[in-house]
Amino acid sequence: MTVADFSGRRVVVVGARMAGGACASAVLRRGGIVTVVDRTDTAQTAELAAAGATVVITEEPRADLLDGADDLIVSPGIPPHHPLVVEAIARGIDVYSEPELAWRLRGPDSPPWLAVTGTNGKTTTVTMLASILRAAGLRTAALGNIGEPLVDLPDDYAVLAVELSSFQLHWSSTLAPQAGALLNLAPDHLEWHGDIDAYGGAKTAVWRGPVAVGNLDDPWVRAQLAQAPGRHVGFTLGADASGSFGVVDGWLVTPDGTRIVEAAVIRPAGAHNVANALAAAALAVAHGVPVEAIRAGLEAYLPEHHRNEFVATVDEVSYVDDSKATNPHAALASLTAYPRVVWVVGGQLKGVDISELVISIADRLAGAVLLGVDRAQVAAALARHAPGVPVVDVARTDDGAMGEVVKAASALAGPGDTVLLAPAAASLDMYQSYAHRGKAFAAAVAALSGAAPTGEA
Repeated sequence: MTVADFSGRRVVVVGARMAGGACASAVLRRGGIVTVVDRTDTAQTAELAAAGATVVITEEPRADLLDGADDLIVSPGIPPHHPLVVEAIARGIDVYSEPELAWRLRGPDSPPWLAVTGTNGKTTTVTMLASILRAAGLRTAALGNIGEPLVDLPDDYAVLAVELSSFQLHWSSTLAPQAGALLNLAPDHLEWHGDIDAYGGAKTAVWRGPVAVGNLDDPWVRAQLAQAPGRHVGFTLGADASGSFGVVDGWLVTPDGTRIVEAAVIRPAGAHNVANALAAAALAVAHGVPVEAIRAGLEAYLPEHHRNEFVATVDEVSYVDDSKATNPHAALASLTAYPRVVWVVGGQLKGVDISELVISIADRLAGAVLLGVDRAQVAAALARHAPGVPVVDVARTDDGAMGEVVKAASALAGPGDTVLLAPAAASLDMYQSYAHRGKAFAAAVAALSGAAPTGEA
């Protein structure tokens, strides 16, 4: 293993927030000559300037910023069609992002990576995996797209549970986790990748290493797994689990039929989370973790917030926060978990058509409340495929919007119904993050009942 040498190397870093700032600092400490480009002057850019970086604040980076550059490191959200990226590729400059840099900086004693990607379920799976690894007595952390950079980690980790997005994988070339799992694939981020083939192709980069774990119930993943390098490990919820991680007589089992844990134990509830647990178990077994530790880790696992999270019951109506459902595929999982739903939906659809989702769940909708920048597209899909469903369109985008949304939803709901925030869309048109959106929903529900909001502080 050869550790990348940045001494005297000229590196341009686009984006100075968490990932970009961590990259710039790491390269500076290794003797690199760093130029940082960002749209706004912040405390982070000031710190990088004090550490020796040249900081350029601009809305439209000039091509001459690349003059003499050896590398362009981009924040993962920078798309392939960004003008600076296009120019760098034309000049033959290496373009990559933070996980790829972290991989290149690994030394001979660096911990192995067990990586997870997919359209949905990444964070749940990677945090389940971290719980399993801790139960095995291994010092670990859940890192990567979950919000924690991978560069310059403490040197005493035994193994890492790494979440990787399609953006991060697109901007990688040598990153090859010891075991990588691909959970599922559904249309998402098409405005970034261009089409579903490019999106899926980025995801398969998680399989560059020696062990490829894939979901056999997803036809696209199953077909791609058959062509992946390395050893293939499948997981399935289907009736025939022979030779794969699966579910038999209500138990999660290994490929040889060894029982791991009862499916009823898995939290959050739902078949998709049983599949996530199987993926985490497969990665753990690939690392040599015994079944007893896998069982203990899954039994001890505490779900992350905003993932099909119960908020409260008010006037015999349940309120559930699945704000993390930022695309139709994710929303389908929670929408099908309840027999009769008032659906809170809308935000940034990211170029994805919501019609198929509406068709799939139309028969269980008691109503829908729309919010966000792309709500007209949702309204059109509902009018076309669920014309009998009452719809309320909330146009406001200020701090009081969610209060109006929840009041409208409560008026549509009857005893036994579930008001479900499953937006099927990203949140940044109105909120700082999906978590901010989920907290706003919980606060609005609390205002209905006069109780304190549940969830995180």
